[in-house]
Amino acid sequence: MFELRDVSFAYGDRAVLDHVDLAIDHGELMLLAGPTGVGKSTLLGVLAGLVPAFTGGALTGDVVIDGTSVLDVPARERAHQVGYVGQNPPAWFVTDTVEEELAFGMEQLGLAAPTMRRRVEETLDLLGIADLRHRDLRTLSGGQQQRVAIGSVLTTHPRLLVLDEPTSALDPTAAEDVLATLTRLVHDLGVSVLVAEHRLERVVPFADRLCLLRASGQVAVGEPAALLLDSPIAPPLVELGRLAGWSPLPLTVRDARRRTADLKARLGSRPAAEDAGGFGVPAVEVRGLVVAHGAVPALREVDLSLRTGTVTALMGRNGAGKSTLLWTLQGRHGATRGSVRVGGDDPHRLKPEARRSHTGLVPQSPADLLYLETVADECAAADRTAAAGAGTCAGLLERLAPGIDPERHPRDLSEGQRLALAVAIVLAAGPPVLLLDEPTRGLDYPGKHALAGILRALASEGRAILVATHDVEFAAQVADRVVVLAEGEVVSDGPTREVIAASPAFAPQVTKVLGADWLTVDEVASALGVEARS
Repeated sequence: MFELRDVSFAYGDRAVLDHVDLAIDHGELMLLAGPTGVGKSTLLGVLAGLVPAFTGGALTGDVVIDGTSVLDVPARERAHQVGYVGQNPPAWFVTDTVEEELAFGMEQLGLAAPTMRRRVEETLDLLGIADLRHRDLRTLSGGQQQRVAIGSVLTTHPRLLVLDEPTSALDPTAAEDVLATLTRLVHDLGVSVLVAEHRLERVVPFADRLCLLRASGQVAVGEPAALLLDSPIAPPLVELGRLAGWSPLPLTVRDARRRTADLKARLGSRPAAEDAGGFGVPAVEVRGLVVAHGAVPALREVDLSLRTGTVTALMGRNGAGKSTLLWTLQGRHGATRGSVRVGGDDPHRLKPEARRSHTGLVPQSPADLLYLETVADECAAADRTAAAGAGTCAGLLERLAPGIDPERHPRDLSEGQRLALAVAIVLAAGPPVLLLDEPTRGLDYPGKHALAGILRALASEGRAILVATHDVEFAAQVADRVVVLAEGEVVSDGPTREVIAASPAFAPQVTKVLGADWLTVDEVASALGVEARS
C-alpha cells in the first residue's frame, strides 16, 4: 500500500496541502481531481519524491510504502517503485529518439540488455507507437510525445504509476487506448495507478475510487458517484444525471442510456440549429495549401475559410497537422504550394509586428509567452502592448482561473494556470483572427465554461476564431463549425452538430446518450427550463 500520512505542504505562507491522509491499494486505479491550481501536481510530486526536493517549500508528515517510510528516499531511488509522468513531456526527455527514451530509465536501473530490448518492444506495441521507434522526439506531435513519456515509465515496471494529465494532449481514440492500457496494467499485473485529470469524462469510468482535492488543501476519498454529486467539477454525464434527477448518478454512457426514456419524453425534439457557415465575411482564406517538413508533407491540398463572427474547432488525430496549420496561418510556416490569406495578406511575408496585428496565437506550450517576474507584470505588459485598458488582461485571467496571486512568478503556476495566463495575454489584444492550440489543457470545467463564453463574446464582436482541440465537450460547447484533419487533409468540414454528432470518436457524452439532436448539458437544461451548473 502507498500512503500519505498527515501530509501538509506550503510555499512560505501559502498552504497547498493541509493534513492529507491518502492510501492507494495495490492494483487500484485512483483518479485525482480538483479545481485548476489547487495542488494536484504537488500531491503527485510528494508521492514521487520530487516535492520538496526540486520545488522548495515546507513538507511535513510522512510518505509510506508497504509500512516503510520513504520520506527521505530520493526520487531516483524510488523510481523502481514509483513511476512519474509530468504534464509537459518534452521537459522530461533526456535522449534524442523514441527507442532511446524508452530504454533510458532501465539503463539507470542497471537492467540487463536482453531485458531492456524485450521491454522496449512490449511497450512500443502496448502504446501503438512502434512506427515511431526511430523518430526524433522533437519531431513528434504533442500527443505522440505524451505516449512516449508514458512508455518511458512503463518500461521500468514500477509498482505505482503517478500520471499528471496523461491524456490531455491525446485525441479521444488515443486517450481511450492509453486508459485501456493502464486498466490492463491494474487488472492483469496489479500495478497501482494514480491519475490526475481535468477531463473527468475520460477517466471516471475506469476509476476504482476518486480523490477530490479541495481548495482548502484537504482531500475527500470515496466512490466517484458520491463525491461528484455536488462537485462543481463534474463531467457532462454527471451534470446530465443531476438535471434528470437520476440516483445514483451514471458514470458511463451505457448506464445513462438505460435511464433516458423519461428524460427524452420531457425533452421532446430540439429545433434544428442554424447553420453558421454563411455568417460574416471571410477573414482567412486557404486554397490548395501544401506544407512540407523536409520531404514529408504535413498538410495536403487544404482548403479552409474562416468567417468573422464564428468559432471553428479544428480536430483530428494526433499528428494530423493541426498545429502546423495554425502556425501557417500565423505566418511562421510558409506554404510549399497553394495560398494563405489573412486579412488579404500572406502572413508568412509579413514582419512579426504586422503578423500580431492580424492574428493572435496561443501555442501548446503557453510558458513560451511568459517572461516577466510576476503575473501582475505579465498582465500589465499585455495591456500596454495591446493598448487595452488597465486591468483588461487581469480581468480575463480572473474569469479563466480565479484566485491567482498577482505577485506569483508565472513559472510557479500550475500548468493550467499558466495556460489561462497565456490565453488572457493573447485575448487582451483582441486580434481580428484568434488561433488557439489546445487551450483547455489543465483547465477545470468552470474554467472551460468561462473560456467558451469569452470566445463566443469575441466572435460576436466580429472576430474569426480557430481552436485546435481534442476536447470534444469544449468543441460542442463553443464551436459553430468543425473541421477535421486526417494525415494533413481536410476530411470533414461543416456545422458542429452535423460533424461531431455523427462521429463515434468525436461525439460528446450528451449526444451519445440522447442522440444527435443534443450536444451539451446547457441545451438540455434550457429545454427543461432550468439552469445548468458549471
